[in-house]
Amino acid sequence: MKSQKSRSSGVSLTLFDGDGRARKSAAHALRVQLPDGRSLTLDLSQADLGVVALLAEHTDTHQQAGLLVRPDNHDALSVAVTAAPLTTTTGTPATPPALELEVQHGDGIGKGNGLPARRKLETWVKSALYADAALTIRFVGEEEGRTLNRTYRGKDYATNVLTFAYAEREEDPVSGDIVLCCPVVEAEARAQRKPLEAHYAHLVVHGVLHAQGYEHEDDAEAEEMEAIETETLQALGYADPYRAEKTERAA
Repeated sequence: MKSQKSRSSGVSLTLFDGDGRARKSAAHALRVQLPDGRSLTLDLSQADLGVVALLAEHTDTHQQAGLLVRPDNHDALSVAVTAAPLTTTTGTPATPPALELEVQHGDGIGKGNGLPARRKLETWVKSALYADAALTIRFVGEEEGRTLNRTYRGKDYATNVLTFAYAEREEDPVSGDIVLCCPVVEAEARAQRKPLEAHYAHLVVHGVLHAQGYEHEDDAEAEEMEAIETETLQALGYADPYRAEKTERAA
């Protein structure tokens, strides 16, 4: 679970359901119900000031014991929660975002050769989708990948993933093209000793977040994206895609 500051008091939470789909929800508190009747409540109303209050309560006495936590840039609090399916304010099950997905293959790129099946692609895209979207995923060779990167990014080399987001305003429907350069992805997976499927899953999730306006131009943005990607990939059953980088940074 990843939290971020909102414009008002409280925070915006990114929640993951049993299928690994991410959802955003504004909240002033997060309550975790324990099997023995006790509960833990995270008071998020002052999170924008860097203060999170952790309260423990027992349903028999309704007495609370509090612990004040002041997180900094180097510490984090992780909470593992087994929860019921997400619901709306009326108690009805929340409807997952609608997805219109087109899958394309560039010249010389066959549907086999280690490429993920459409069903997997849909699962990966939906896991990182917060709103209805129309997206295209295109698998290309090195020549097309290099041409696109040179034409639209001014960089004369093929890169692993390019995202072209077309929504101009926050309220516009999510739409975009996600271009994956197969030779680059395969070479990276070998060099990083990652399963090819796991690397494709990561890059698809990364591209879907870009299509929704996420960026990593500065440290704060990069940290947010990495956290969402890591939790999304782990919810899908894959390892932390940034594990090696985190190990290097910690050394």
